[in-house]
Amino acid sequence: MSVQWFPGHMHATRQAIAERIKAIDVIIEMLDARLPGSSANPMLAQITRGKPTLKVLNKQDLADPVRTQAWLDHYNSRSGTLAMGLDAGMAGPARALIKACHELAPHRGGMVKPMRVLIGGIPNVGKSTLINTLVGKRATKAADEAGVTKQEQRIVLADDFYLYDTPGVLWPKIIVPQSGYYLAASGAVGRNAYDEEEVALELLKALQGPYGALLEARYQWGWTPQAIAGMKDEELLAAIARKRGALLPGGRLNRQKAAEIVLTDFRTGALGRITLETPQEYEQWLQTALRVEAERAAQRKAKQDAGRGGGRRDAP
Repeated sequence: MSVQWFPGHMHATRQAIAERIKAIDVIIEMLDARLPGSSANPMLAQITRGKPTLKVLNKQDLADPVRTQAWLDHYNSRSGTLAMGLDAGMAGPARALIKACHELAPHRGGMVKPMRVLIGGIPNVGKSTLINTLVGKRATKAADEAGVTKQEQRIVLADDFYLYDTPGVLWPKIIVPQSGYYLAASGAVGRNAYDEEEVALELLKALQGPYGALLEARYQWGWTPQAIAGMKDEELLAAIARKRGALLPGGRLNRQKAAEIVLTDFRTGALGRITLETPQEYEQWLQTALRVEAERAAQRKAKQDAGRGGGRRDAP
């Protein structure tokens, strides 16, 4: 199964961003610090190409600090890009966004040339919570659910600083399989677009090697991290079901309930500080996915060419 979710309002958002970008000075893209590569929207990058960009790794308090630093270094090495970590509930660091935007566009500021900033990101990444922190009131709706904000909003953070908030948006086709699973695990994908058990298994597969000790601390099986790393993801899910009493009549394991437990523990940070990917890992996944897509495109073209050739008739 591949996880895909692109409801109608996201298509409208893409069009709105493409129109708005003409008058924007700086782009703020909010990323999930637990999956920075998978939560970076390639569609947004294409639309906003050439604009100074601030990458904000939000929810850093839930992420692995060592891997967060690796991602900050990765993004800060890019031309025209700054990156910073953030917990959207922290007022002090949130104000640093304004300073960073002025660093990226020093020619903007004052009533004659007000700073115009567009903030975007995937659903449920914490944009609304951040904006409410910045303005000190509930300027936007905030909820732990994908797709709450449905239309663009302009927010005046200062007399010469305008922030345009856009709805959370994914992209039409998620070509990196790991990204689809991780986005679903984070809560960025609508619940009807994925199978929770399958996503939980993929999440456990990602966790059991680097974060086996955190799994043991949470579920207390009495196993070593090495033992956990060597197990199958199905075995781990079954062990969680038994440990948490997720049982059906007759003592059968309730795997759906166990999957919900795993996903909730990850989303709330109950498992500990976790980052599901490194810059190097994500780049490898992306290059593999691009090769697969190129091969599929070549196969489709070959079939189309063969079909057109088969329809020809030689002149008598």
